Amino acid sequence: MAEQAVQVFTDGGSVPNPGPGAWGALLISHGTAQYLSGYEPDPKTTNNKMELSAAINALRAFTKGARIEMHTDSKYVKDGIESWLPKWKKNKWLTSKKEPVKNQDLWLELERQLETHEVSWGWVRAHADNRYNNFVDWLVFDAIQNQRGTSKRVSVDELDKFIDTLKLRIRR
Repeated sequence: MAEQAVQVFTDGGSVPNPGPGAWGALLISHGTAQYLSGYEPDPKTTNNKMELSAAINALRAFTKGARIEMHTDSKYVKDGIESWLPKWKKNKWLTSKKEPVKNQDLWLELERQLETHEVSWGWVRAHADNRYNNFVDWLVFDAIQNQRGTSKRVSVDELDKFIDTLKLRIRR
């Protein structure tokens, strides 16, 4: 029987866009959850940079190769890694409009992080009914508000209780 995939949820944002930003990630496996976030004070940070940073940092959290189901609310990240990246590389990092690809350094780092993992990508609607996506969204805005990231490992039961205390409201 194949090893159960680690469930990973990521999000990133900046306020305003561009502006200071943050990323958040949640890794769930075998009844344990690890959540982490990071803050970026650069006033030129963008949502897309933070979305990529979330995926990169989630993958960096693994000490060895893993089977991962990566859930993101960023079509930029999902489509970029699944469709656009091979075309950009073939076209010497130019878009279909012959413009330089933005965030090339982050795309290259994401690709490097993916080399040791088996990752399937899934898209979830932002600010909808996925409690773990809403939680990583909360991590992002908590990091921006407090101007610092976090890292914590808890049981999934503890995480669910914590999320319940947050009474996350869906931002639209």
